[in-house]
Amino acid sequence: MRLTLTIAAATAGMVLASAAFAQDIKIALIAGKTGPLEAYAKQTEAGFMMGLEYLTKGSMSLNGRKISVLVKDDQLKADLAKTLLEQAYNDDNVDIAVGTTSSAAALAMLPVAEENGKVLIVEPAVADAITGDKWNRFIFRTARNSTQDAYGAAAAIPASGEVSIATLAQDYAFGRDGVAALKSALAEIRPNAKVVFEEYAPQNATDFTASAQRIFDALKDKPGRKIINIIWAGQHPLPKIADLKPERFDIEIAPGGNILPAMQIYKNYPGMEGAIYYYWNFPKNAMNDWLVAEHQKRYNSPPDFFTAGGFAAASAVVTAIQNAGGTDTEKLIAAMEGMSFETPKGTMTFRKEDHQALQAMYHFKVKADGKDSNDLLELVDTISVDKMPIPVRNKR
Repeated sequence: MRLTLTIAAATAGMVLASAAFAQDIKIALIAGKTGPLEAYAKQTEAGFMMGLEYLTKGSMSLNGRKISVLVKDDQLKADLAKTLLEQAYNDDNVDIAVGTTSSAAALAMLPVAEENGKVLIVEPAVADAITGDKWNRFIFRTARNSTQDAYGAAAAIPASGEVSIATLAQDYAFGRDGVAALKSALAEIRPNAKVVFEEYAPQNATDFTASAQRIFDALKDKPGRKIINIIWAGQHPLPKIADLKPERFDIEIAPGGNILPAMQIYKNYPGMEGAIYYYWNFPKNAMNDWLVAEHQKRYNSPPDFFTAGGFAAASAVVTAIQNAGGTDTEKLIAAMEGMSFETPKGTMTFRKEDHQALQAMYHFKVKADGKDSNDLLELVDTISVDKMPIPVRNKR
């Protein structure tokens, strides 16, 4: 009897251990699917799911465990994002979380990850503070930050000759962070270029006449090249500024990258140059080739700005779990610090000091002869990681 009970207990223990080992890998994907950045969130989700599919060869399983993704809409609200992450960690028992779209919402989520001792991969929010003064050791970011955008924009500016720049940005953290980062980047890699005027407009601004006039007045008498650098999320002010004919004063416009629907207007300004995080036809690697072909097949369009970001986040998750041998948080952190992983953009590496993913950017020129509405940009140069000395700004 005692032997039978011992064997039964041992067998039960093996069954329980096996069941625990086979438990789903649970991932929370939090995104702002309701509101003005809905397109960004949908792209992130599509890219994340396609990334998991590609990296697991369609099995949606890893190390013998099924992958379960819980998608949650924070509606771009910081309080809701915080609540959803708390629920994901405590009620849903997720192993790892990814998100979110709004920088304000992402910042609200950071202390939740620390309090619960669970990893949060930030994608696609860009505010510098996320891997800066608000950072903690549970935070990793596959998304580029405002400073990486700024170094890309700076690298796309000529390295010689006097250049005067005026900025037009939205009057909130994203815009102001972007301008501050651009000024620092110029000082570091383009000392021949200076920001001589800063213009901030409301996030929902539609009339830019007064802003443009102030910018023109600030630039028109400057020697050398004169450039308006636009830092904007959502409906782009480029047409409104261009309609006021800055070329009268030999002023150029340098927009940042954006999603394809927002960049449709770029085709009206062939030869215009700027920097972008991702454009579907720039990276040349097998992963991006698959993403472009499959996205075209499924959605009748190439993958977009944030589709690549979602895919990169999926790659970070899969690579981390493989390298850590499971989902234990401390083992994940140890595996992820300094970890390199493949993405549609090529290799990214989580910097050990602040867990920011170091990654290439792209200098583009608007095509004059694109064959369709998504054939917009030509590659001038790939701006490699070593050309962007991104400073560490956290408290570590």
